[in-house]
Amino acid sequence: MYMSDDNKPIGWWLKEVDRLLEASFEQVLAADGLNRRQWQALNAAAGPDSIATALAPFLTGDPAELATVTDPLVARGWLDGERLTDEGRAALTALTEKVQLQRRRVTSGVSDEEYVAAIGVLRQMAQNLVD
Repeated sequence: MYMSDDNKPIGWWLKEVDRLLEASFEQVLAADGLNRRQWQALNAAAGPDSIATALAPFLTGDPAELATVTDPLVARGWLDGERLTDEGRAALTALTEKVQLQRRRVTSGVSDEEYVAAIGVLRQMAQNLVD
């Protein structure tokens, strides 16, 4: 049975948007030889949380899996353990510009109010599922 876009449930749209986001960010980062998790690791290294904490929702918890994300960044000289090197900071700055451009593309045509409302709805639905 065909289901029009208007009749597709939120779960379908969540999975579709997630799939498209992953693919689009992988494409943006591929030119620099990175994947989305590596970008997230670099971004996390610039913040207050550990890389493992920041990536926990996206990984299984196996330490070897985290190493597959961070080891290439260490090999490139962008990370020293959990810390960004000077080269890593420079790379993060350049990559952030590309990621922000892609984020603007993703949210084109969505007002700030609509974006905030969508996040609020999704946050509430998630909370409903854990309560």
